[in-house]
Amino acid sequence: MTDAITQALSEVGPRLKRVRTQRRVTLADLSAATGISKSTLSRLESGQRKPSLELLLPIAQAHQVPLDELVGAPEVGDPRVRLTARRLPRANGATMTVLPLTRQPGAPQAFKMILEPETGEPDPQVHEGYEWLYVLSGRLRLILADRDLTLGPGEAAEFDTRLPHWFGAVGRPAEILSLFGKQGERLHLRAKSR
Repeated sequence: MTDAITQALSEVGPRLKRVRTQRRVTLADLSAATGISKSTLSRLESGQRKPSLELLLPIAQAHQVPLDELVGAPEVGDPRVRLTARRLPRANGATMTVLPLTRQPGAPQAFKMILEPETGEPDPQVHEGYEWLYVLSGRLRLILADRDLTLGPGEAAEFDTRLPHWFGAVGRPAEILSLFGKQGERLHLRAKSR
């Protein structure tokens, strides 16, 4: 059994309880609607009983939700990429929107980011890894150790994140692609010369 499947199965119980409580349905009400005993439903929600189709199908039907919503199974067979953006706070009240472009664990990881301009002084950070940035739109200020650079659309930067670094939008939001790899794993851009 893969880690993804094991993880999905371990989350079924809490997901069942969350769906039931969000709908303000008691165990007794769900038992009456499904024909499954209250004790079995309780053990499913607490993870003391393994979920089976015989138990999950009537619960999905009673809640009128797709089985996938209860199980949270990893998606398979559909070529469409369903990405979820996250809005994260930055310094001085600014935010950045981060959209992961890779779904596989390990390196490198790819992200599309939209950075709002920040006011105040940059606060360079260090951490393990190697990063590659490409500016899609706007202007990006990159502070890398003692260098202060401004990159425009079509420009890229590559650096070891053990160097003190900070980047942010200049003047208006900046849209960038970011590739982040494990320490020492450099990313190479290859292009044919004209």
